[in-house]
Amino acid sequence: MHTLTTWATSVPLSEIGPATAEPVRAGIYAVAPLLVGLPLASAAILLLLGRRSDKWGHWLGVLASAGAFVIGLLTFLAMLGRDSSSRILDVHLGTWIDAGAFHLDAGMRLDPLSLTFVLLVTFVGTLIHVYSVAYMDHDRDRRRFFAYLNLFVAAMLVLVLADSYLLLFVGWEGVGLASYLLIGFWNHRTPYAVAAKKAFIANRIGDIGLIVALGLMFATFGGVDFGTVLGADMSGVNQATLTGIGLMLLLAACGKSAQFPLQSWLGDAMAGPTPVSALIHAATMVTAGVYLIVRSSAIFDAAPTAQLVVVVVGAITLLFGAIVGCAKDDIKKALAASTMSQIGYMVLAAGLGPAGYAFAIFHLVTHGFFKAGMFLGAGSVMHGMDDQVDMRRFGGLARYMKITYVTFGLGWLAILGVPPFSGFWSKDKIIEAAFIPTDGQEWRAWVFGMVALLGAGITAFYMSRLFFMTFEGERRWSTKTDGSPQHPHESPALMTWPMIILAVGSAGLGLVLGLGGRFVDWLAPVTGSGEHGEPVLPAGVLIALTLVLVVAGAVLAWRRYAISTVPVIPPIGAPLTRAARVDLYQDAVNDALLVEPGQHLTRSLVYADKAVVDGGAVGIGQTTVGLGQILRKTQTGFVRSYAATMLIGLVVLVVAVLVIQS
Repeated sequence: MHTLTTWATSVPLSEIGPATAEPVRAGIYAVAPLLVGLPLASAAILLLLGRRSDKWGHWLGVLASAGAFVIGLLTFLAMLGRDSSSRILDVHLGTWIDAGAFHLDAGMRLDPLSLTFVLLVTFVGTLIHVYSVAYMDHDRDRRRFFAYLNLFVAAMLVLVLADSYLLLFVGWEGVGLASYLLIGFWNHRTPYAVAAKKAFIANRIGDIGLIVALGLMFATFGGVDFGTVLGADMSGVNQATLTGIGLMLLLAACGKSAQFPLQSWLGDAMAGPTPVSALIHAATMVTAGVYLIVRSSAIFDAAPTAQLVVVVVGAITLLFGAIVGCAKDDIKKALAASTMSQIGYMVLAAGLGPAGYAFAIFHLVTHGFFKAGMFLGAGSVMHGMDDQVDMRRFGGLARYMKITYVTFGLGWLAILGVPPFSGFWSKDKIIEAAFIPTDGQEWRAWVFGMVALLGAGITAFYMSRLFFMTFEGERRWSTKTDGSPQHPHESPALMTWPMIILAVGSAGLGLVLGLGGRFVDWLAPVTGSGEHGEPVLPAGVLIALTLVLVVAGAVLAWRRYAISTVPVIPPIGAPLTRAARVDLYQDAVNDALLVEPGQHLTRSLVYADKAVVDGGAVGIGQTTVGLGQILRKTQTGFVRSYAATMLIGLVVLVVAVLVIQS
């Protein structure tokens, strides 16, 4: 494993780079492997013991996740006690691969970036585990569900704690496997199994990008560990190679984080149990792509073309998801579209370089709280409404589900960016960073800044639409799906307490982290100080414009979905509305560009294989057999036949000789 010695504490904070690492083997850092070991061991126990752990297995899952959080918190506190210039540590685990010129040790990178993800994954994950105890109470396979949850947590922690891209890839694939198992947990229902397969395939396309990037890294830098790759002198590397590595990393990020053009799987993935949506599709897996880009900042900073493509992808996706979210009536799919859009904000920020890296992670953390809270709130609504998800059949639930209403409302205010809630401190910083010219190109600041600003207004509309259709207005429900009377009710304490804790984070976490630039300073050893130029519009003007658009979007939604009658049967709608209902035809486009040509190619190859390869082999065999049958008839067993044959041959030979001599 390649590591560099720690820089002296006199080095300015802004000059500390991501390659600065110090090997450690003592203190709380020595037990860092338990961060992965506890949830992984829990998953193994629950799967191997089978039905024998049905009565207590779910609590083992909760304790494993909580234990990982405690270790992560202690590691974080120990890291806070270190000087800022020595907060990048490597924990050596042992030799992993030693094959000729390729030598790679396994290790864990402990730094502000990885520990931020550790705390987010384990804290939010533990709350979701507790919520799941009640939510999955009557499911006969609850023990298996918690095993998959812990497997996912372990894989995600491997991903963010890895000290090399190859070990990161192990966690990357583990997350993909666990998400497949969780999305298709109720695989006895065909649509759920199809949704899991769709997510798995879309992520495999992105994985190709990471595999290619690994090959390019080894060919270019001679290794794939962070010390070798991110600590290299990028000025001596071919620009086309760096661009290729950056684009391949972006392709991988698009698959995991549901970014354009690999975003089609996220809406269908809502088929999984609601806690899965909260864990995987709000706080953890979909953020892996953002982590990968920020972790690889040294590569993207040296490849401006790839960095520009990152911004473009983020801008397209944040508008794409926002438009889709405006037309969804399924509460979970509306939240999924929102997740797609908010991850788009993070990717856009990550593509802005040093001006946006810290703010991308800042919004990732706050989003993890308020979006997980809203997903759990959606699950609470489903729990009280006989598993219905159609918001057109909700309405007026605030009077019957007061805790869910208040906690969901705090998440709603946070995602809108209303001060002083969390989204105001993180998303508004991304909008401000988008308006900062890059390399003196003001047109880029205006284009991407206006996209981010427009996205804030649309977000306010579709999230207010969701909130008002569910909790406000007149009640549009009367019976359950089986025709019996509907009686909405609040969820049990094991479900409401995680929602309350997440709501507190939605309300105040942004303020705690944002005041005085605390979070930016915390990430500085990895992302830099975040110093940047001035936006083309004053920051105060941008805040005012954002708030005006947010209020306008919320008021419009209030008029249409709170004080007006909401039809239970969705109206035909405008062409854009109809397109948004089917995800802007993304599945149709994928079918036309990828699925159908792939099917035709496969059928052609099968036909060619049968007609040419198999046909040629069969034809040769049949010809040989046919000639053998003909020759067999000449073998009569009579001496006179053989003598006649010899005579005929002799005559032919004599005639041939005479003809040649003449």
